[in-house]
Amino acid sequence: MSDMPERWSQASVYPDMWADPDQDPRTMDGVSPDGELATLQDYLKNYRLTLRLKCEGLDPEQLARRSVPPSTMSLLGLVRHLAEVERDWRNWVLPDDPAPKLYGARDADFEGAVAEQALVDAAYADLAREQAATDAVLADYPELGTRVGRDGIAVRELWIHRIEEYARHCGHADLLRERIDGRVGQ
Repeated sequence: MSDMPERWSQASVYPDMWADPDQDPRTMDGVSPDGELATLQDYLKNYRLTLRLKCEGLDPEQLARRSVPPSTMSLLGLVRHLAEVERDWRNWVLPDDPAPKLYGARDADFEGAVAEQALVDAAYADLAREQAATDAVLADYPELGTRVGRDGIAVRELWIHRIEEYARHCGHADLLRERIDGRVGQ
């Protein structure tokens, strides 16, 4: 007998998907957004939502459950990590007034992800706050070719890097969630 959960999905139309298309909140009604900035914003919104979906319905112990030794990665760690990197991206734009680290040095975002409801609630609040703050800073730069910060990074690069970061970690979240309870999906 294995302690590994059986694979499952809530989807019935496409059983390898997270949810059926008519139940998936990421499914777009109509055509894709017009323009580069709107497209980037839409992709980021959907990856952010994907991370939340992958964590949905889990208790603090499940959210804090580590992948495999020696990794410290967990779904809760990913939430905390993405809050930290949202803050870091803001520091690239506004390098003269850097915000301090949220969780401490190095891998504290993952190492400090423990199974406590207050810590889970704080992590989600941190993520929402940091996302909103970074979105607000970047809203001041609608021209994607604008160079910002000490290193003159193009705003476009910040948007792409944010999408890449969420996409990569949503892939990790897929595997972590499947290991926790067997739920699979796109």
